Amino acid sequence: MVTMSWKVEVDGGTCIGSGMCASLVPEVFELEGATATVTKSEVDPDEVVLDAADSCPAMAIEVKEKGEVIGPRP
Repeated sequence: MVTMSWKVEVDGGTCIGSGMCASLVPEVFELEGATATVTKSEVDPDEVVLDAADSCPAMAIEVKEKGEVIGPRP
């Protein structure tokens, strides 16, 4: 059985440290100084992770599935 996972990245050069992602999904994101970081770079598919990418004011979060960007959503 193949388990699907998503790859999550935060662009530290773009992140403004709003903390939206860490508030929504603290098990995946944390605020470290002035920017957010990913605590788990691969996660099980979860709509809340996409919500975090969508709500990032700097659009600094990227979510990929099988190499294809699925978040943030247009």
